[in-house]
Amino acid sequence: MTDDHPAVALSEAVADRLARPDAVPEPLTAQPWWRQSLAHGALGITLLHIERAAAGLAPWQRAHDWLTYAADAPFTAGAGSHMFHGAPALAHVLSCAATARPGSYEKALESLDKVITADARRRACSAQARITAGRLPALAEFDVIRGLSGVGSYLLRRDPDGEVVRAVLEYLVRLTEPLKVNDETLPGWWTSSNPSGRYSDRFAGGHGNCGMAHGIGGPLALLALAAQRGVTVPGHRDAIDRICAWLDQWRTDTGTGPLWPYWVNRSQLRTGHHTSGGPQRPAWCYGAIGLARAQQLAALATGDADRRHLAENALVQALTDPANLNAVTDASLCHGHVGIAHIVTVAATDATPQAAARLCALVPALLDTVQPPGTDPEHTAAALCDGGGGPAFLEGAAGIALAALAPSTHAPPRSGWDTCLLIA
Repeated sequence: MTDDHPAVALSEAVADRLARPDAVPEPLTAQPWWRQSLAHGALGITLLHIERAAAGLAPWQRAHDWLTYAADAPFTAGAGSHMFHGAPALAHVLSCAATARPGSYEKALESLDKVITADARRRACSAQARITAGRLPALAEFDVIRGLSGVGSYLLRRDPDGEVVRAVLEYLVRLTEPLKVNDETLPGWWTSSNPSGRYSDRFAGGHGNCGMAHGIGGPLALLALAAQRGVTVPGHRDAIDRICAWLDQWRTDTGTGPLWPYWVNRSQLRTGHHTSGGPQRPAWCYGAIGLARAQQLAALATGDADRRHLAENALVQALTDPANLNAVTDASLCHGHVGIAHIVTVAATDATPQAAARLCALVPALLDTVQPPGTDPEHTAAALCDGGGGPAFLEGAAGIALAALAPSTHAPPRSGWDTCLLIA
């Protein structure tokens, strides 16, 4: 594939439909969270316009207008803020703009950095105290969406040599150490809630989450990305090895590739047995695509050739198994075809030549499911913007338009927008 895929035209059509803040229906923009949400609101659309401008595909004015709009409201800091909402979300978007236009937004970023580092320091100290007290964590303490792994990815990008980055990494190292609770030894990231963060009878004994968005995949990716940048703390390699050993323990090797469970419950932990339950959707949030990329990053950080081979083969196999691919039912960044295409494209840049060639050859078919050649991108864009995911980043049109760019144009992201996913 040498020419741009038709999905480039889809990206343009979505961006045109979301060219101005007043183009979004008022019932959505009237929500109090709208302007400061990266996951579901204005900041995700802003990120789309920043990346398109950085790639020379659109004028900067659109990105600037959306940034001005998003920043023209109070933002949440401290409790309730995280990588996808509030101060860290706004800072991530501003830092992407500054990456593409060096020297811009410096004052605003400096102010936000002070707020974010102070909060991350407080949260890391609180988490360390929780471990010392022998209590189990909440998912929101450490995951990518709401926890220190997500915020840590921003800090690693902005101030990799800073003391707060080290504090977050030191906490994550300790998170991977076994924790004894009521005479039973549990993984340090075991949580007493269900996967949504609430208590339920089905997860009466808690669970160990294996996902990228909410589970131990996020800490693994951050530890690996930091190590690749030469930022390490005592026990860093051991922590990576412990997480990888857990993933090895619960991996199911099938004839069509390895599968990792979304989570492990207490009875499964006690028996050491988990049944995969049939086809599994490969995605960023949960499943083989996100976890394979995290393990590829870990392998690159530690020089583990066997794990690199496992991870890259898992990516290829996930895209060649019809049963698992049929479980993917939408186009979204979080768990759809275009999100998979983007992650696979990023992973291919780090893969061995043979694996990279196989991965790149599989990408066009993923894009074809969203924007088949010969079809009208305007029609597709309208359906996406008005559909269930709306204009959102994680599950809607803005994220789809963003994730389509690199696989379609064969050029890496210019703004670093995808660092919030801990895949790069």
